[in-house]
Parts: sequence; structure tokens; C-alpha cells
Amino acid sequence: MPPLTGRTRHYAQASSLGTVQMTRRRLRLLLAEGSPGEAAVALHTFYAGSDPGLDLTVVSTIATLLPTIKVVDPEVILLDLTLSLREPMDAVHLVHRTAPGVPLIVIAEASEKEEAERSLTEGALDYVLRGHMDAHTLERVLRAALERNTLKGLTDLLRDRVTGLYSRDGFLTVGVRRHEEAMRAGSSLVLICVLFENLQALREAFGPGAADRALSDVANLLKGCCRRSDEVARLGEAQFAILGVDAVAPSAQVMRSRLEQHLAVHNQTRSPWGPIDLRTSIGSWTPQDKGTFGEFLDGIESRLRLPREELANEKVPQK
Repeated sequence: MPPLTGRTRHYAQASSLGTVQMTRRRLRLLLAEGSPGEAAVALHTFYAGSDPGLDLTVVSTIATLLPTIKVVDPEVILLDLTLSLREPMDAVHLVHRTAPGVPLIVIAEASEKEEAERSLTEGALDYVLRGHMDAHTLERVLRAALERNTLKGLTDLLRDRVTGLYSRDGFLTVGVRRHEEAMRAGSSLVLICVLFENLQALREAFGPGAADRALSDVANLLKGCCRRSDEVARLGEAQFAILGVDAVAPSAQVMRSRLEQHLAVHNQTRSPWGPIDLRTSIGSWTPQDKGTFGEFLDGIESRLRLPREELANEKVPQK
């Protein structure tokens, strides 16, 4: 029998554990499905008799799904591709943009398998095919989704006190997962490392309070030049990074240019504390590249020691 799902086959080692109790409270799951409701029936059957069970909300249109996400605050979203009135990926884009931090599982007909596989590069975590929603498959896809949520909870503890961004440990934790996901989906990553060059000078001239405000300003500038699905971190005292997820190599230079533009505007209003001076280095990764995420980060971060002129002229290779 062919594999029933996309990414779930990477969790095959968990299947021998049998049906597990996945959470100690009711799982909030939001399902967008048309007729005949196969997924709803399969989920109710899977959780029948379990404690604490399932808190399942079912909608039948994309127009209803989007506002319901904010009301239900789901831990997992299941999306029926047949609900999309136009291009199936339109629905995937809308849902992922509305709730980028919520694991999205796509439901598709066997004839839509290519579209389902494509959804993995557009924000979906996994997919299941109609006719194959047995307990074994549901356990594996939900386990993967809940593992992702657990990772998010852990990395939320690894945040910088001043900026609220991930610390280096948090960034490495989430970066390794993003690296693994990109490897499975065949997508690429871009990385921008940033050095706040005059942080110590601002601290000595204006005091620690002004330095902390400047650090918060840098954090906001970085978040303002990337997407919500990207990851931003404060790696050290004056070091920052942005990880662009599912982003092609040219987008690194675009993000750098946007940051430079935002910084120039911001510096015009920083009197009397003086301008913020940032140095950046950029790079990209594809599944054809070797090495770990940590090695990828080290390689780009080490380039911050190069002369500013060389960094300004660096190019990200097209792969």
C-alpha cells in the first residue's frame, strides 16, 4: 500500500506506540470540511471514550473558517482542499496567513495528491487523503502537530528579557526544526545576521535605559522587515538574526534593503540619543547544501567580522 500521507511517514517510528493520550486537556481542533464529513466522523471515533477528549469545531466554508480561528483559538486546523472556490492553494495561503503559528493539516481527495504535496511548501504541516483516515494515520498527524506546539511552548521560555525575541538557545531550537521542515519539503531558508555596532557607545553616553530602548527599537525594526512566519532573535549582547522561512535567495537582499530603509527613517527621529548603527551579513540554504543549522548560522554570523565594504557588496548565490 502506498504511503497515506506526506510528512507523516517521517514519524513512522511513533506508530508502534499505539494510540496515545496526546494532551491532558481537551484538544481544540478546528475542522473546515464539506460533505460527507469523513474527517469529523473519523476524529470523533478516534477520540471516543478518551479522557479528556476532543473539543471539535466544524465549519463548512472558508469564509466562516477565518473568523472562527480567532474565536476558537485552535491548537490544530484541518482544511478540506475542496472548499476552495478557486486555486486550492488560495485557501492554504489564507489560513496560514491568518494563523501562521497553528499547525495546518490538509485533507484531499486521492486525485488531488499533487496539490496536497504542494501545500507542504505553502504552509501546511501535513496532509491526509480521503479514504485513509484511520486511527493509525490520525494519531501520526496529530502527534506531529502537537509536537510542534510543544516545541513552540518550550521556545517561548527561551526569550530575551529586554526585546522579547528568541535568545540564542531559542533560535537554535526553532531553527533546527525549521531546517528539518525545509529539508522534508524541499524548500529553502535565508538568514540575516545583524550586529548593533554602537550599542556600547550609546550605553556609555546615555545610560542603560537608553541602551535598552535602542535594543527594543532594533527588535521592532527587524520584525518590521520580515514576515510573521519568519523567526527573529537576539543572539547576544549586540547580535541579532532573522531566519526567512521558505524564502528564495534573492529575498535576503530584499529584506536587508528594507531594514536599511526602515533604519534610515527611524534614525531621523532618534534625537537626542543619536543614530543606531547596524552591520548585516546574509546567506541562504537549500536542501542540496550540507551541514547543520548551527553550522549555517555560524557561517553567516562569522561574516560580521568582515570589513563593512565587503559586506555591502556580498551576494547570495542563486541555487
